[in-house]
Amino acid sequence: MKEQISDLFDKIQSESTGLGNLLSKIPGLDGYMERSRRREADQLLRKTIADRLEGSRLQLGGVSEELSRDIIKAIDHAEPLGRVDTRLMGLIGKVKDAPQGYAGFFDAIKVKEEDLARIYAFDENILNFAEQIAAETAVLAAAVDEDGDVAGAIRELDNTVKEANTTFDGRDEVIKGIGTSDDDLKTDM
Repeated sequence: MKEQISDLFDKIQSESTGLGNLLSKIPGLDGYMERSRRREADQLLRKTIADRLEGSRLQLGGVSEELSRDIIKAIDHAEPLGRVDTRLMGLIGKVKDAPQGYAGFFDAIKVKEEDLARIYAFDENILNFAEQIAAETAVLAAAVDEDGDVAGAIRELDNTVKEANTTFDGRDEVIKGIGTSDDDLKTDM
């Protein structure tokens, strides 16, 4: 996963224009250009994460539709499935609306250089969560198709979405300057 984030930043750096290369040789401007590329990478990363989460939400809608074909199952699972959908929709909104990982000189929220590594760690965790949510949504879909443990699959998915929301809230604290310790980063997926 770290490779994906590093590759994303490297790709944006390598796509610098001739003018960008020229401007980077002007004293003081190189740091500004670097921050600009980081902001572009951050926007692309957040879009990628949101797109993956939206894909899971679409699949969750298909699961809900499949459950609605059996009135008993629909009634039994409507509330917990709706709760997961609401939490997932909230997470997608947080990811889309999150302040950028690096703020420009005139932005209202400034991010300290030393906090960037922590922000990237949060982003990597959210990307991991997006993949885990996709996998658990697929498990839920299979449970519905195979008449398996639908309630258990919904619980697992709900717990993961809750944990992803909590983790993402920690990223917001770093950006706002409240800060959290490195122990708050959950990397043991």
